[in-house]
Amino acid sequence: MRIVLGVGGGIAAYKSASLLRLFTEAGHSVQVIPTEASTRFVGIATWEALSGHPVSTSVFDAVDTVNHVRLGHEADLIVVAPATADLLAKAAAGLASDLLTNTLLMARGPVFFAPAMHTEMWNHPATRANVATLRSRGAIVMEPASGRLTGKDSGPGRLPDPEDIFAAALAAAGATDGEATDAEKSAAEIMDRDTSLNSGRLAGRTVTVTAGGTREPLDPVRFLGNRSSGKQGAAIAEAALAAGARVRFIAAHMEVPVPAGVELVQVETALELRDAVHQAAAGTDVLVMSAAVADFRPGENADTKIKKRDDGTDPVITLVRNPDILREAVLHRAEAGTGASARPFVIVGFAAETGDGSASVLEYGRRKLERKGCDLLVLNQVGRSLVFGQDNTEVRILSPQDGPGFEPEAISGSKADVARRLMERIADHLDAAVPSIKQ
Repeated sequence: MRIVLGVGGGIAAYKSASLLRLFTEAGHSVQVIPTEASTRFVGIATWEALSGHPVSTSVFDAVDTVNHVRLGHEADLIVVAPATADLLAKAAAGLASDLLTNTLLMARGPVFFAPAMHTEMWNHPATRANVATLRSRGAIVMEPASGRLTGKDSGPGRLPDPEDIFAAALAAAGATDGEATDAEKSAAEIMDRDTSLNSGRLAGRTVTVTAGGTREPLDPVRFLGNRSSGKQGAAIAEAALAAGARVRFIAAHMEVPVPAGVELVQVETALELRDAVHQAAAGTDVLVMSAAVADFRPGENADTKIKKRDDGTDPVITLVRNPDILREAVLHRAEAGTGASARPFVIVGFAAETGDGSASVLEYGRRKLERKGCDLLVLNQVGRSLVFGQDNTEVRILSPQDGPGFEPEAISGSKADVARRLMERIADHLDAAVPSIKQ
């Protein structure tokens, strides 16, 4: 296979020498195209010695072979590692300032990016928007690893190990060498899902996602809240954007950045969330209710801070039930009837449960699915060290079509992985339920 290895200008460029060796030892022909900045970390002589091909950064070298066109046309796979924030931005904007960016514009085969940058750069809204843009166009953007970065800081943004990039990139190209390793099989499964979504399965659709935790005020200072960080909702919105959807994002309290590229509506309380959902539902194809909504709110919201009493008595706070927003959305859809007017077409609920002596987490989830009447229910077990605020999770996706005794698959991994799997289920449901109106 003919591979172009693009090397961005980050200190992780030295790892790409090991990646190049993996490709060549597997029998692939590799043309290295570094950026000018990357040659400050690894020189051209190194790339020429390891690849066995001449290496250039400029469109003005080997003009007689029209390199800036030929290399992209001939490549069976283009891998960019490390893909810096600057390089992702140029690729998303379609800039062509050097040989590598020209080659990316001329690509006919799969394009695979392995990002590497500081955590703040990776989480910046501009970078997240650029990643979403590239994914929506069919490029594969690998999630960076978490670990030690340049200097003393650590976090997501570390270039994945060369072996992991090697396996995932070959999986993206639909190629393995002989009997696939477990790592290659796992990467192939992930890339198959990503490629399916990146093909634009939700193009023309509108997806509304609620995220974060509502806060119910007691007085101007205090509130009743929950431990939701909004990470899962943000990951769902990013997965929907990557699948080509227009995304409305209704955000309660969030501890992570709002994904770039969404239409943002900010709320605080359950009643505000309810109003926002009702307004959005009429024009959406998919409603994903991932926000952690308070079941109760204080009966009274004091205008001034509640003070400690001199006589030592404790204040009495009366709670009243909040509306069931998910159930209301299902009922409103039913009232609209069938066909094109029955929006949204897919309603997804979330159930954060803890088992007890009366029933298991799964049993409580099945009961909730029956009560709510939604199309899919994402069930997870919660606790002080589970789900809320964590990067990884484990869920089961329940459906009313599940037969008696059916044991749904446990989906574990990062919240981004879970979000992609959920988007696949949603896309499958849309295709089966309303194929005639897909735009």
